Amino acid sequence: MIRKLINIKLLISICTNTIFLLILLFIGRHILSEKMKSKKVMKIKKLVQIFCLMMLINNINAQQERQVSQFMYDNISINPGYAGSYDMILASGIYRNQWFGFGDGAPQNIIVNLDAPFKLFKRTHGLGLSIYTDNIGFNKDVNLSLSYAYQINIGNGKLGIGLSAGFYNRSLDPEWYFTAEGNPNDNAIPQGKNNAWIYDMGVGLFYKTEELYVGVSSTHLFQDAFVFKSEGAAINTETDERLFRHYYLTAGYRFQLSNPAFEFLPAMLVESQIQPEGALFRCDLNSTLRYNKKIWGGVSYRIGSAVIGMIGLEILNGVKIGYSYDFETTALSNHSKGSHEILISYAFMLGIEKATQKYKSIRFL
Repeated sequence: MIRKLINIKLLISICTNTIFLLILLFIGRHILSEKMKSKKVMKIKKLVQIFCLMMLINNINAQQERQVSQFMYDNISINPGYAGSYDMILASGIYRNQWFGFGDGAPQNIIVNLDAPFKLFKRTHGLGLSIYTDNIGFNKDVNLSLSYAYQINIGNGKLGIGLSAGFYNRSLDPEWYFTAEGNPNDNAIPQGKNNAWIYDMGVGLFYKTEELYVGVSSTHLFQDAFVFKSEGAAINTETDERLFRHYYLTAGYRFQLSNPAFEFLPAMLVESQIQPEGALFRCDLNSTLRYNKKIWGGVSYRIGSAVIGMIGLEILNGVKIGYSYDFETTALSNHSKGSHEILISYAFMLGIEKATQKYKSIRFL
């Protein structure tokens, strides 16, 4: 019964996201004003066509440093160009329990984001803060980053040029169990608790209009390595784990349907990680229907990995909650009960003159 349900959701997701891929072919005309079209728009359309073709041909998937199913609400943590893109202050938190029922060591993530615009010298800027923790196996990662973006008016929208900087901590606290043939003094096995810090930086561009957003970014620019010392073995040794550079492409669009109470909100996330062994990819395609800007539900397909269902609701003015559940389509479905993810966000303005809060699409906040 469960597998039939997964197949139905997979079919729905593929159909809706195929429509979305076709829609992407026409996004270019919204990026530039009427005077800036012609050859530039044709180049944009060709690039989008090539990208869509690559996604349809290749089965791209890989477990990256983390997975977020409700990625539409997590732009600031992967793209510093997002900071200040909207005229509101946004605070959000995401909790993810991945591969529930898998047992000890299954990934658990917490992400806390804060994003705000400000004016300086009659120019629009943005600041962002992102804190991320990831517990998986013996590892515990903590990443803190500050983002800055300079906002420029281009065509019918704004382009944010951003830079992020911070630190990344990885701690390792293993408990090894050896068989009679095992070697507890193996120099390649870290002994005892280890802790390592590295500096981290990222860059990004984020363009948005009333209906469209597109972001391109890269994180972990330095590609530094966490160095762990193995003490207590026959010979003290050092091992390292390199944090490879990641590349992100995000996009979304808001379609007003014939019934003004309903909106169709397709979105996508493509993540690439370059390693010496080759490139790893992840691609999420999402289709969401929103009612009266307060209630939404959607389906995503993580290519080669999972089908995702999600719902959300605005419970107070500016306060929204969301939930998503991942149906695994890999062999992991035999060992886990899916993945749960909870989102809480609050969008607000400062200033007495703005006491009456009116905001546009939370979809892109």
